[in-house]
Amino acid sequence: MLIRKSKAVWEGSIMQGKGTMEIGGGGVKLDYSFSSRFQSGQGTNPEELIGAAHAGCFSMALSLVLGNMGFNPEKISTTASVGIDRDGEGFLIKFIKLQTEAVVPGIDAADFQKYALLAKNSCPVSVALANVKSIELEAKLV
Repeated sequence: MLIRKSKAVWEGSIMQGKGTMEIGGGGVKLDYSFSSRFQSGQGTNPEELIGAAHAGCFSMALSLVLGNMGFNPEKISTTASVGIDRDGEGFLIKFIKLQTEAVVPGIDAADFQKYALLAKNSCPVSVALANVKSIELEAKLV
């Protein structure tokens, strides 16, 4: 079993504090704060990282599914929009929308939609995020 690690350090109060998140072995280090998470401040936030992970996982899963069906995708570009909102006293990720565009020679639109949905439902990050109320997919052939 592969084990992947990331690390987060938070210093200070929730409103005035700040933190850093390190991806993997520390090759990528990102700043985050209350402002970058719940307002429009500088830095990143956990939801953007979830979105990046989901977009990356889905793109690879779609490439795998298409390859298994005999297609050779030239390019798959996916954006993940992660919606977080108040839920009672806290916050909840309410939805994730995957928007993907792909260049896949020889495939028709109906098959592409079918394979994109299969990839969404089988990518390990989608499976891990199954408790998110809505994971939508918008798939477009280019």
